[in-house]
Amino acid sequence: MRCFTVCTARDNKKFAHLPIYLLNKKMQISVGIITVSDRASRGEYNDLGGPALKEAALKNNWSVLCEAIVPDEIAQIQETIRSFAAQGCGLILTTGGTGLAARDITPEAIRGLMRVELPGFGEVMRAESMKITPNAILSRNLAAVVEQSLVVALPGKPSGAVECLGFVTGAIPHGVALVQRMPTSC
Repeated sequence: MRCFTVCTARDNKKFAHLPIYLLNKKMQISVGIITVSDRASRGEYNDLGGPALKEAALKNNWSVLCEAIVPDEIAQIQETIRSFAAQGCGLILTTGGTGLAARDITPEAIRGLMRVELPGFGEVMRAESMKITPNAILSRNLAAVVEQSLVVALPGKPSGAVECLGFVTGAIPHGVALVQRMPTSC
């Protein structure tokens, strides 16, 4: 069932620039959060990135449906992404594995599943992060469409993950609506 807010002519002028999905009061983004870390998956340290992203998601009024901590293994990352997508997560956030270390393979895992990559997400995250640290150029953040989910790979450092998510949050509702084949204004 598709539910849309009905606007008066006066309201239509005021909101004409907004896509239809933003006028849909019932749209809820279901989120899956995957922490990719060998050490956290073994219990050697507490995961801080996943909880930081969960807090950010809740502040955006998104519903956190699934959470997992997995080692830096392509098969396990891919299996978790597929599982979260099958469970209805329209947005899947990963934290960790986007750097240059030998075990940082999150982008490769996502690229092995994706239908299409959305380079603008990674470009914006790196450009905005460069204003904070010159090391941002070394990050391999990305976003891609996997099944009917928007998957965003974020840094492992909690502050970096939350900052990068903040840089692209404005595009996420529209992106999720598109990948889930919801009606939009474009």
